[in-house]
Amino acid sequence: MKTDSLFYELFRQWPAVALDLAGLDPATAERYEFRAEELKQTAFRLDGLLAPAADSDDPYVFIEVQFQSDDNFYPRLFAELFLYLRHAPKPRDWRVLVLYPDLGVERIPRGYDPLVGLPLIHRVDLSALSGQDSATPGWDLLRLIVEDADTAVPRAVRLLQRHPAGREPAVLNFIETILVYKLPRSSREEIQTMLELTDIDLKQTQFYKDVFAEGERLGEQRGEQRGEQRGEQRGEQRGRQQEALNLLRRLLTRRFGPLPDWAEQRLQGAAPADLEQWAERVLDAPTLEAVWQEIGH
Repeated sequence: MKTDSLFYELFRQWPAVALDLAGLDPATAERYEFRAEELKQTAFRLDGLLAPAADSDDPYVFIEVQFQSDDNFYPRLFAELFLYLRHAPKPRDWRVLVLYPDLGVERIPRGYDPLVGLPLIHRVDLSALSGQDSATPGWDLLRLIVEDADTAVPRAVRLLQRHPAGREPAVLNFIETILVYKLPRSSREEIQTMLELTDIDLKQTQFYKDVFAEGERLGEQRGEQRGEQRGEQRGEQRGRQQEALNLLRRLLTRRFGPLPDWAEQRLQGAAPADLEQWAERVLDAPTLEAVWQEIGH
């Protein structure tokens, strides 16, 4: 399971977690912005950087999620780090935060032990976090990411029940996304049932807001067309089919990202009944391919 994007999204929304893990004051989180920096003079790209406000003296926090053994990881990391610091707009202190699933995957090349051992380098063994607690915002979500799939759902339910903030849209969306990663064979509807979410909770999730907003808009457009004359019905039918196709394309893109060419070809050649069936699959299909496969294609 590729979870890098979950960690980076967590640190983007709740930077206090990264500051806490890096040994810095989580209360300064509002002065940071999470971003990925590309070093244009090379092929280097910083995976994650908490950049402090320009008018502050807070340190940079460089973040790396390393789930695979890689002998070249530290040489690449320090090359990127020092190149960035060389071109930084002003001198600052800095920290490096490296997250491992466990320290058994870490590889330290010869000659790098003194650098890796610096107190500025914080290497985190995620497997050891399950028994740790912190009042830092977002900490429970971090623990949920590293939880085993069979215990993640009970932890998520307890999180939602225990914390008032658990019902906030951003938290609901993130918890749902974590479980979609961990339970790829479960539909969104099944995951929401596991989480004991109410209809009110579901309506707060961004994906459902988008779906319902698009559906209501399309319904209004169709309602306006009902009173038109019979001689225009054929043109209206084509217009409605195009609207349905456009809606389905937007929902697929929102759910799975940019569509490949083969998906666009299927959409363009689809009959109205196909579009309707596929639209019903968007919320539950675990993959883009499953939108078609689950109806026998």
